[in-house]
Parts: sequence; C-alpha cells; structure tokens
Amino acid sequence: MLQMQISKEVWIPWVQKGVSVVFILAGAWLLTRIARRLLRRLRTYTVRVMDRRGSASTIELENRAATIIAVLGKLASTVIWIVALVMALSQLDFHIEPLLAGLGVAGIAVGLGAQTLIKDWLGGLFLLLEDQIRIGDAVVINAVSGTVEEINLRMTIVRAENGAVHIIPNGSITALANLTREYSYYIFETTLAHRADIDRAFTILDSVGAELADDDELKALILAPIEVMGVERLADSGAVIKARIKTLPSKQAAVGRELNRRVKARLDAAGISFPEPRLPRA
Repeated sequence: MLQMQISKEVWIPWVQKGVSVVFILAGAWLLTRIARRLLRRLRTYTVRVMDRRGSASTIELENRAATIIAVLGKLASTVIWIVALVMALSQLDFHIEPLLAGLGVAGIAVGLGAQTLIKDWLGGLFLLLEDQIRIGDAVVINAVSGTVEEINLRMTIVRAENGAVHIIPNGSITALANLTREYSYYIFETTLAHRADIDRAFTILDSVGAELADDDELKALILAPIEVMGVERLADSGAVIKARIKTLPSKQAAVGRELNRRVKARLDAAGISFPEPRLPRA
C-alpha cells in the first residue's frame, strides 16, 4: 500500500504537468487560428479603407494587403509558438533562466556571424514598408523575371514563365523593376523589310489597336489607345517599328499576344513583307 501511495505521488504530478503542456500547446494552436482569422478581417478592412481613399486600383490594394498580411501572419505564429514553448518547458520544471541567458549570449554571437541574414531581414523590411513589390506582381529582380509568389523578411520567391522558382535573398537585391505598378505596357516591336510600306503598317497598327479596344473580352483590360511610336531604328535587315498599348497590371501579355496575332494577319493580307531570313554561309 505504501509503495502504491509513493507511486501515485510520483506519476500524478507528471500527469498534471503533461495535461498542462497539452493545454498550452492547444491554446497556442487556437491563438494561431484566431490570429489568422483576425488578420484576414484586418486585410478586408484595410482594402476597404484604402479603396475609399482612391489611392490605387482594387487589384493593387488586394496584392499589397495580401503581402503584408502574409508576413504578419508568420510573425504572429512564430511569437505565439515561442511563448508556448517557454511556458511548456517551465511547466516541466526546466530551469529556463539559464536557457534564456544562454540564448541571449548565443544570439549576440550569431548576430555577429550572421550579418548576411540581418541584411536580408532589413532588405525585406524596406521592401514591405516602401511597398516596392507585392504578391502577384510581375517583376525583374537581378535580371530574373517572373511573378512574385511569396515575400518574407528573408527572401522573395519569384516564379518564372517556364515554371522555375527563383529564391532571391532580400539583401542581395540590387536591381528591381516592377512591371505591374498601377498599370502595364505591352511593347510591340517588329522588323519590316526596307521595301515595305511603313506608313500603311502604321495605319494597320492603329486599326488593330482600335479593334482591340472595342473587343468585348479585351476592352476591360486596355486603359488607353495604342500608341504608335514610329520607326525605332534602321537595321541591316529592315526597319524596326515600335508601338505600345497601356493595360491593367499583369494583363499586358494577354493583350500583346492578341495584338501580335491580328497585326501579323493584317500585314500578310496587305502584302507588307518581313525581311528574308539570312541563310548560313557554307
């Protein structure tokens, strides 16, 4: 009987501690879910407020809100689980004071040796604060082009047109071009034979641009009439002509492909020729 009493005195406190740890972890999981739900509501509210101010288009506001909320969600989850871990260790009678002191010393040492990581964090912070890019933007970063899939304090993830995923540390970003801020341009450029009727080609470009602006599927994507810039340069093979058309952010590719298709068909029908391909020398 005495042995049973001693046994109970040993394992009952551990059972109570285990239950406490389970409750702490469950509370952390619940707080994480609540934080994510609150952030989603905050995102909707923020977009609605900024939309009333008319500071940008709805698409841009959604992208900016999604970017900021994603980073805040990860930060909130990290803080919640760190606090829960410390509380769980405390319940299990671990002396966390030396651990915290050791972590502080280790943090200083890691900080001195992790200058690149700190540089990445600072770069990511400025990316977000200055609203340089957002999730869903078409960008060119360090000569890498694609669509932004994720931004956090350490890195930016860009998916290229061929599906390749490029992971770019924020501290290494030296050149950044955002192709979808407020609006986009599709740049049309082609080379016509020197003997081609350039003025007629310009007329065709204007006509096709007007057709696209009246197209039921494309007119909502086009923000301004096509702008025919003229002859860009005279090359050995022919005359390079250039035009551009203004579209909604990220919609320039869809408009450009249809523009190319229609212009090619109209130029062929009008007998306007392209340069003859040069055959390789024997």
